[in-house]
Amino acid sequence: MTARLTFLAIAGFWLTMNVLLWRAEYGAHAGDTPVPVALVWRKILTAPDASSLSVYQKSDRMGYCEVSTGIGQEMANADADKLPPDNLVKRVGYQLHLAGNVSFGDFTNRVKFDGQLRFSTLHQWRELTLKVTTRMAVVEIHSLATNQMVHVKITSDSEVMERNLAIADLQNPTALLHAFVGDFADPLLGTMDLPDFKTMASDQPLEWTAIRTRVKIGAEAVPIYRLETSVLGHDVVVDCSTLGEVLRVDLPGNISARIDEWLRP
Repeated sequence: MTARLTFLAIAGFWLTMNVLLWRAEYGAHAGDTPVPVALVWRKILTAPDASSLSVYQKSDRMGYCEVSTGIGQEMANADADKLPPDNLVKRVGYQLHLAGNVSFGDFTNRVKFDGQLRFSTLHQWRELTLKVTTRMAVVEIHSLATNQMVHVKITSDSEVMERNLAIADLQNPTALLHAFVGDFADPLLGTMDLPDFKTMASDQPLEWTAIRTRVKIGAEAVPIYRLETSVLGHDVVVDCSTLGEVLRVDLPGNISARIDEWLRP
């Protein structure tokens, strides 16, 4: 009799715990759960594995890109038989590396890009380096948050053009055109129907929200983190795994970058 009671007690405990775990994962919290934005950014900036994404505009494949972190690259080069050092984040810092190439419409020459972002311990950007290469020109961009300036260098054939721009001017296409084409900017702008980007940017500050949700990838429903914001009235969405690997990015202009598994039935 005692053995039967013990067995029933253990079985009841096992069943109860499994029901509670199922509810925690699929039941009461099956909907979107808000999470701190800083938590998701930290996951992305410390992701141990690189993310290989295909780039699409609507359903047309444009190219590919790879997203990796400084910590992930350090771990990949480390001895697989040893644990990573405890001070890895402090030693390497928060770095995000993006590389790939895309093509636009009938433009046959592919655009290659290679960039790196460095962040502070509070996940605020500190340095940007970006190189964009086409058959016609090479554009190099470097910026430090400390001086609020952007250095742009454009090399085409034997010509080199360099400009220093204030970060605030990047919100204003008029200032950018004046920096590169001088007095020709005003008649050129007269032929374009451009919104007042500077006013729009000040009225709509960039604010991120973060949730934990579930999406179907392949045949499985998996938990993910989702970051969302709006840029000039257009939604920007970043989905990443619970380890920080970037799975999908939706950008304005019907452009998205996503893992191939996202498309598999």
